[in-house]
Amino acid sequence: MRSKIFTFLLILFVANTMVFAQQEAQFSQYMFNTMAINPGYAGSNGAICLNTFARQQWAGFKDPNGSSTAPQTFLFSIDAPIKFLHGGLGAVISSDKVGYETNTHFRLAYAYRVNLGRGFLGIGAEAAFLDKKIDFNKFVTGDENDPQGNNDPVLVSGRTKGSDFFTDFAFGIYYNVPGKFYAGISALNLSEPKGFSWKSTDPNAAIKSGYGVSLKRTYFITAGYEYVFPSNPSFELDPSFLIKTDFVSAQYDIAAILKYENRFWGGLSYRVQDAVTVLVGINWSNFKFGYSYDITTSKLGGSGKSSGSHELFLRYCFKIEIPRPVKSYKNTRYL
Repeated sequence: MRSKIFTFLLILFVANTMVFAQQEAQFSQYMFNTMAINPGYAGSNGAICLNTFARQQWAGFKDPNGSSTAPQTFLFSIDAPIKFLHGGLGAVISSDKVGYETNTHFRLAYAYRVNLGRGFLGIGAEAAFLDKKIDFNKFVTGDENDPQGNNDPVLVSGRTKGSDFFTDFAFGIYYNVPGKFYAGISALNLSEPKGFSWKSTDPNAAIKSGYGVSLKRTYFITAGYEYVFPSNPSFELDPSFLIKTDFVSAQYDIAAILKYENRFWGGLSYRVQDAVTVLVGINWSNFKFGYSYDITTSKLGGSGKSSGSHELFLRYCFKIEIPRPVKSYKNTRYL
């Protein structure tokens, strides 16, 4: 037990030496949203599971014109074990609005699962499709009084609104010892597709053409441990962490949730240089409901422009039991 705790803390220490920033859509209740970041997770619950997330990040944040530019994210995922495929299938649909940009994702994943040690290993691949829309007309670059301040090649190319479609791939590995431990590593945007091509209207420009958007390959590392108190089995402590990085910048979350009778839970999470999060939730029948509130600790929170971030989570899992046919025998020997 001590060696496991030491290893866990060592990983957190190493991760803390990285630089932190946000890449993909952010979720504070990441421990319940593995399907969205790791295709190797598909079917790991042994049931058909539907997940819904709604997140309002940095509530109250507005641009100088008074329009809300706070990130808003909605996500739905479904995954299920498929025995004849020796693994599971999963799908994720999400809409992520950040300022004047809207990203609509659709992802379809397959995971091959094999028993390994006391748990199982899922090796997954995913096809991803992204529709990105940007309202360039609302962007202001540089100083309006500076004639050189608004020479962004994408904006001066005559584009006011635009959309582009990206096709990409993802890969992930997920290992789980049910009721004890899980860990996963995955990579999204493997092909790093580019979009919003532009051509300069300035004949003297040094660069005549290029792309306005390039999706960076992003890696996710996550792990968690479930510890039941020997002196009081009604209580369980679940520490976990998540690292997101593109090897230019990274973001780091660490959380601990205390569960009672595996029905109620509450906990805290810390996102380095960004927020402290309060998490609460409840299990009822086949439903799981969670809520989190981020208290912004960065300069954004101190400026008074944001009242924090809210996130809701709902999961419903069920199994489809196929009854075995009843065999009948006509021979009286089997009566």
